Amino acid sequence: MVKISIIGAGSASFSLNLIRDLCLTESLRGSTVSFMDVNEERLEVAYTLARRYAAEVKVDLELQKTMSREESLEDADFVLNAALVGGHGNEEVQRKTGEKHGYYRGVDLGRHRQLRFFLDVARDMENLCPDAWLIQCANPVFEGCTLLTRESKIKVVGLCHGHYGALEIARVLGINPEHVTFQAPGFNHCIWMTDFLYKGENAYPLIDEWIETKAEGYWKTWKPEYHQTQMSPAAVDMYKMFGLFPIGDTARGGGWWYHQDLRTKQRWYGPLGGFDSEIGWSRYLDSLSKHTDDMLRVARDPSTSVTKQFPPVKSREQHIPLIDTLVNDKEGIFQLNIPNNGAIKGIPDDVVVEIPGVANRRRIQGVHVAALPERLMLHVMIPRMLRMEWSLEAFLTGDKRILLHMLLEDHRTRSLEQAEGLIEDFLSLPFNRDMAEHYG
Repeated sequence: MVKISIIGAGSASFSLNLIRDLCLTESLRGSTVSFMDVNEERLEVAYTLARRYAAEVKVDLELQKTMSREESLEDADFVLNAALVGGHGNEEVQRKTGEKHGYYRGVDLGRHRQLRFFLDVARDMENLCPDAWLIQCANPVFEGCTLLTRESKIKVVGLCHGHYGALEIARVLGINPEHVTFQAPGFNHCIWMTDFLYKGENAYPLIDEWIETKAEGYWKTWKPEYHQTQMSPAAVDMYKMFGLFPIGDTARGGGWWYHQDLRTKQRWYGPLGGFDSEIGWSRYLDSLSKHTDDMLRVARDPSTSVTKQFPPVKSREQHIPLIDTLVNDKEGIFQLNIPNNGAIKGIPDDVVVEIPGVANRRRIQGVHVAALPERLMLHVMIPRMLRMEWSLEAFLTGDKRILLHMLLEDHRTRSLEQAEGLIEDFLSLPFNRDMAEHYG
């Protein structure tokens, strides 16, 4: 009997996935789930759908809803933070501000609002549920989990599903994913496949053969959706450059040379230009809007079966299985974002890494993995770690000079005045008032 608090529960798809997995986990039946969001309409939709889902599958859950974070956190055993402060609308305004100053597809100035919110939730947990686990779901997981493990006393673990990109590789290769095992350590959204086994045998030669004999033909007829970048030309190029295959959103990122403009993106990620192009991202936002409308339609029509829309089959998300493991001592291995503590050679212990971890009621323990190639460490991992450290330093000190330095390191910056102008416009946005005061 546990209490699970979902912060940012207005994401009906995320919340309903959790409720579905919870309903299908017999050892957690009878639990309490508190839905919390600041958007009353979205909160009501998620709560209504969850109640109806539990009723349809005849599972006993105590479901609550509230717009008070404190009420939701009170006596919680697990807190899932899935909130995007200000939503995608504010992020699009920031993106356009960056483009106005010559930064194609915008800039990342440290995600101040997200980090501030993450730390506020952690401080509330220290007072209201100090023994609870915080499961960090919202981005940026890398910066957020590192910040919270350093600056708060609560227990923190970050979860993401990007590592399942390894199963997409298996699908394209034509091998059964059920017989595939792999390891993909690194930082969240920057993970690399160090082991890839099929029926216990090294399957990397199958990737090499596919690249040599089939990749060009595959790409000629390739019409990926916006999110399908796992087997893109960019991913293969990154593999050739660094010696390990990038997994999940790792392939979506890569170096600036994959992202110069739309034409460049289309060369490396297919006709839509990948997730982050103006075409791909627009389709992503449209899909979110359509999904939200579909959720609202089902919520408003009591005659519609929720389980027909969302069949009672467990997802591959790790949230509920991890909670089940920690509560009921069912030892398991998960892909976790936790402090390094020696797991990856060359990374400080207090930096959060994404690695396989063993969990049971007593602890979460990272698994030591093979050392990453030196070229990968020097040219990808350490630079990515430094960008994380810059973001946290800027957030913790309020020193605007660090924001400026971050922009001056951006290859798109052509002058000091360009960078300074962007920062001033960015901080002058109405919803960034708190950030402007912080860096005043």
